[in-house]
Amino acid sequence: MNPSVKASVPVIRRLPKYYRYLRALKDANITSISSRELAAQMGTTASQVRQDFNCIGDVNGRQGIGYSVDNLLAILEGLLFGDGERLTAILFGCGRLGTAVSSFIANNNNGFRLIAAFDVKPELIGQTISGIPIRHLDDLNAFCDKHHPQVAVLCLPRSGAEEISGRLVNLGIRGYWNFSHYDLSVPFPDAVVENVHLGDSLMSLGYRLRNGD
Repeated sequence: MNPSVKASVPVIRRLPKYYRYLRALKDANITSISSRELAAQMGTTASQVRQDFNCIGDVNGRQGIGYSVDNLLAILEGLLFGDGERLTAILFGCGRLGTAVSSFIANNNNGFRLIAAFDVKPELIGQTISGIPIRHLDDLNAFCDKHHPQVAVLCLPRSGAEEISGRLVNLGIRGYWNFSHYDLSVPFPDAVVENVHLGDSLMSLGYRLRNGD
């Protein structure tokens, strides 16, 4: 990250999209790309691309050549994945949504490692989800004391997510990937929350289809 510039949340949210496009370019043996060409793929402007890159490091393009794909990828991988050590995650709610999300974490090279799953339904305890044993919620404190997970993935109804979040904060968990139907707010400045609303995305699609946007 450029030490003189702090990336805003909108810039941070665009970084994974840059990464996906650049990975595709590398796989196609393309070694350089201009801000104009990348902006066309991103659905933004060349000026925005240059501003974003100014926030993340030494990525100045060369006149007539563009940006080095390898250099951009190296910088983004450092920002998105750190030193390569994956963040440990625990999942709450092992129903259909939890199963799908756990599979994504387990099978995607996204910088996270699922180490436990929790539920309260007796019929699920002892089964596995994406190769991880499902534990009863009563085991949470002991597990966290021993393994110190960094991220909680919440695939729970709103009431369950509200109830568990305070407990998780007290157990030292700083990252929250929240799929419940409300915006989780964690009252600690160093906590990071990503609220995922699948319904919002679907309604946005419906709006655009119905209103010709």
